[in-house]
Amino acid sequence: MDNNSDIINKRVVLLIVTLASFLTPFMSSSMNIALPSIGKEFSMNVVLLNWVATSYLLAAAIFLVPFGKIADIKGRKKVFSYGILIYALSSFLCAISTSSVMLISFRILQGIGSAMIFGTAVAILTSVFPPRERGKVLGINAAAVYLGLSLGPFLGGSLTQYLGWRSIFIANAVLGLITIILVLWKLKGDWAEAKGEKFDFIGSIVYSLSLAAIMYGFSLIPAMSGLWLVLVGVFMFLLFVRWEMKTKNPILDINLFRNNITFTFSNIAALINYSATFAVAFLLSLYLQYIKGFSPQNAGSILVAQPVVMAIFSPLAGRLSDRVEPGIIASAGMALTTVSLSLFTFLSEKTSLEVIVASLILLGFGLALFSSPNTNAIMSSVERRFYGVASATLATMRLTGQTLSMGIVMLIFAIYMGNVQITPQYYPIFLTSMKTVFIIFALLCFGGIFASLARGKVQ
Repeated sequence: MDNNSDIINKRVVLLIVTLASFLTPFMSSSMNIALPSIGKEFSMNVVLLNWVATSYLLAAAIFLVPFGKIADIKGRKKVFSYGILIYALSSFLCAISTSSVMLISFRILQGIGSAMIFGTAVAILTSVFPPRERGKVLGINAAAVYLGLSLGPFLGGSLTQYLGWRSIFIANAVLGLITIILVLWKLKGDWAEAKGEKFDFIGSIVYSLSLAAIMYGFSLIPAMSGLWLVLVGVFMFLLFVRWEMKTKNPILDINLFRNNITFTFSNIAALINYSATFAVAFLLSLYLQYIKGFSPQNAGSILVAQPVVMAIFSPLAGRLSDRVEPGIIASAGMALTTVSLSLFTFLSEKTSLEVIVASLILLGFGLALFSSPNTNAIMSSVERRFYGVASATLATMRLTGQTLSMGIVMLIFAIYMGNVQITPQYYPIFLTSMKTVFIIFALLCFGGIFASLARGKVQ
């Protein structure tokens, strides 16, 4: 292949993967704003409503690592293509759902499609671009993920306000179709660096069940049944680790964690970062609509301050991590994130809009500095044949972190407020529980600084 067509092919890959990386987080965050409307239409209680959001995250997290491994064996383009197809179809089915059970079932299918996309997207980029350009393209990809996560409330709010909540799913189905046409027309290559290896079914099943038990259990806490489920999940996960150390072709090579400090601590840092920051948009969306009295669209417009900063600085941070030690940049990002979360602990009904926006801008800058250098550190620390698994492990950390983040919010709300609707009489308790969550998030992130520094040198 001549140099010119190689450059064009690389750009096409970057465009397709960036589009796909925007889709899935956009979906999960735009749902936050639409939930009250969905709850109204289907007369859903708080618990059922939470499952509309959580069922998707849970399904995606469970299937990520198995699909990452299948992609390494069978070809990443194949798994990626089927993933977008399933995602687009399930989005359409969600849009025509006539009951809460139908909607949640199709959200699970949508989560499986997401797992196939996320388990392969970063791995495809890492396969196509050489190490010297990796930070730059991973920065662009991180910007797309963050743009999706944070434009969701704004665009989702506008769509919900003017066209109804179903329009969010229709928009996702259309974007998915455009992406699949691009994939079939332009994406060349299949990238199967672990061809011929056997797939570990037993490991996959034990892994999926353990993750399901932990995440579902966490959503039921403070009930005792939730605590027992989490313990069962942890026990099964230990069984999974033991099995993976003995089997010939594991879905998750435990040696990646045992012999690779950079890989281990970069993943732990990612888990902590997402656990401490994912629910911020959800909390502020409630705060701005209930306490400040903004419309869904206006609340979304304020929350856009964070993604704009992230989208601008993620590619720059990624490019910087090709030249400077990624761990140092990521740790600085984690420190700034800690400061911004600490500022949110002072929110009250009198807090000015300027203070809220300034805190969001600082959060966006911290997250931009953390994300792409951290991804660069992870992908640069493994061999080519592990790209799919490494990419899927990182995405699992993200989704597990997001679910834990929502779990912490649910836990604190359950303790302070119980199962009630947020009405004016409960506003003071809502504010207290929100501040408590932000204190927990800030402490988590502070611990994350040390996890990030512990990874050692990458370059």
